[in-house]
Amino acid sequence: MTVLGPILVATDFSAHARHAADRAARLAHEAHSALTLLHVLPGEPLAQIREWLGASSAPEQKMREEAHQQLLDMAAALGSARHVQVNTEDAAGSPLDEILRAADRLDARLLVLGARGVGFLRRLVLGTTSERLMRRTDRPLLVVRQTPHEPYRRVLVAVDFSQWSRESVTLARRVAPNAHLVLLTVFQVPFEEKLHFAGVDAATVETYRQQARAQARQRVFALADEAGLTPAQWEPCVVEGDASLRIVENEQSHDCDLVVLGKHGQSATADLLLGSVTKHVLAEGSADVLVSTRLSA
Repeated sequence: MTVLGPILVATDFSAHARHAADRAARLAHEAHSALTLLHVLPGEPLAQIREWLGASSAPEQKMREEAHQQLLDMAAALGSARHVQVNTEDAAGSPLDEILRAADRLDARLLVLGARGVGFLRRLVLGTTSERLMRRTDRPLLVVRQTPHEPYRRVLVAVDFSQWSRESVTLARRVAPNAHLVLLTVFQVPFEEKLHFAGVDAATVETYRQQARAQARQRVFALADEAGLTPAQWEPCVVEGDASLRIVENEQSHDCDLVVLGKHGQSATADLLLGSVTKHVLAEGSADVLVSTRLSA
């Protein structure tokens, strides 16, 4: 039995947020984990209402009551449909701060968000707030893009053999214990353009390419062995090119419903989370995205 630990899902009641809550409830049921549903009323609009209508305005109170009831209704529906107990929390203020505060209080082992929302969660996932959230937390973050119909079946795990790669494989197995893993690594011939410019012939460059491919493949198999994967649980995918493009291409060509990325690559310039790769995967991919943000002790 896989135990994830407490799961926290933030909702703004949009369709994508409902998909995220449904996925979180499915995971909580499968892993026998506690689930909390959080809704945050953004503090800045509330402050404007107080300024216009007074500190104890009836409209603000009505907004809070309606949001609270909507949260309770959503939790009841999820609990009934997925056979889990769903706890609820209301908050008002900075969505980022409130999510982090709730995650710390609950010691959440997984944060879940919808890929798009109608309000603060849209900015949270697709704007600069997402980068701030991921920088400030060491808790794995699952961004749900699809309507969940079944447990994850095929998971693409992007690995670069940094210290985050093993953690990404471990996290994939915790979230999708019965899924088939595709371990993807993207290689390049170092300084290929400079080699051509320096007069290195094409045959020699091709030799370097084959060596880079063979080395990458060898390291993928070593990583799988280190992670304790059996041949039936995984397959290698070794490709050349730009990481962000290849991840999206192979997510689709391998029919994967989840992509797992590590927080950091091999260097600051290869940062998967805060650089262009995750942004591209979120913008152009179709699968859910799980970001590993914590290294095991």
